[in-house]
Amino acid sequence: MANYLTKEDKVKIFKEFGGAETNTGSTEAQIALATHKIKGLAEHLKRNKKDHSSRKTLLGLVGKRRRMLRYLAGRDIIKYRELIEKLGIRK
Repeated sequence: MANYLTKEDKVKIFKEFGGAETNTGSTEAQIALATHKIKGLAEHLKRNKKDHSSRKTLLGLVGKRRRMLRYLAGRDIIKYRELIEKLGIRK
């Protein structure tokens, strides 16, 4: 699983979704980061179908993102809708 995020990629994600590059704790930034990791792992698993360790990691990340999305929807439904539209993770 050689799909690592560079520091520049993380800064770009935090700046776009968290408001500032140092705002790593915002729910929106964490969801965006998890989405980026999920996409990378999904691509990896398309090439390496028998990598069960990465599959378990992917399922854990999907569950974590789902919990964060549920939290955000409960706190601020407008931000939730904007975020899922921006990330393209719901239909």
